Amino acid sequence: MPPGCRQRLTAHYGQVMNTWIDAAPELLTATAARWSLTPGSYHDAGHASVLVTAVDRRGGHMLLKAWPDRDRYSRELLALHLWHHEKHDIVQAADDRLAIAALRTVGGVPGGAARPPHEEGLVAAAIQRVHEEGAHSHVRLELPALHNLIAEEIRPRIDRRLKLTEHRQRAERALSHTAGLREDPRRQTVLHADLYRENVPFTLDGQPVLLDPLPMTGDAAFDWAFWTIYYQVGGGTAYRLRRASRTSGIPVDSVLPWCLLLSTDGLLYYEETNDHRLPQMMAVLDALLKIVATG
Repeated sequence: MPPGCRQRLTAHYGQVMNTWIDAAPELLTATAARWSLTPGSYHDAGHASVLVTAVDRRGGHMLLKAWPDRDRYSRELLALHLWHHEKHDIVQAADDRLAIAALRTVGGVPGGAARPPHEEGLVAAAIQRVHEEGAHSHVRLELPALHNLIAEEIRPRIDRRLKLTEHRQRAERALSHTAGLREDPRRQTVLHADLYRENVPFTLDGQPVLLDPLPMTGDAAFDWAFWTIYYQVGGGTAYRLRRASRTSGIPVDSVLPWCLLLSTDGLLYYEETNDHRLPQMMAVLDALLKIVATG
């Protein structure tokens, strides 16, 4: 097991993870044999799972993924089955008891194929597609609700960090525009909720594939705001905001408060953890506040 993988898992879940981590290699090896896969090497990425490259009997490239959190495993697979099915199915095999799945490798290698020019337009269209599918799916009933995440996690941690931040004035100014933030019931869908660039690999023919979600049920504007802020922190934020509005039909004024909430949360987290992206997030927040001021 790569030291970085162990470090990220224990940082995310606590030292109790060490027992699971110690057992994971044997479980992955046995599961690969049962599924007639030849395991390769660890793919040292992610904070909530273990990834191993593998090849199937036909030479197809796969990823074996093991989750220590069974709820996270089951929710992720629900979303992947909803969004990617039939000949485009990502999930090739799954063991619910062990919380291990074999996933088709997008683009032939972990991380996907080379990204095409103007990738963000393609990604926006993919986000809209999965939102349209999720809006009419019963899967929504099996997932946690966005409003609980906001009320029980995001707002409390913002309040805690506000007491310690050196950027209180900037943060409070942003939060003043989120006081009346409410979800629109007409936009309820299955959210990806983790739309970082690394979670959207491309196929060999230049198509984006949404992977590694933290799926929940909520307002589509949340996903568009997350994509706007985090797809590439500090790069192309205003462009993605406009693209999100054009693609989704959600007015910019409705996405902006979500952007301000998420970027404030990110700013305070980056400050607390001494993350090198803090200056970029400060610039993002200031740019958003300027958009609010100019209408």
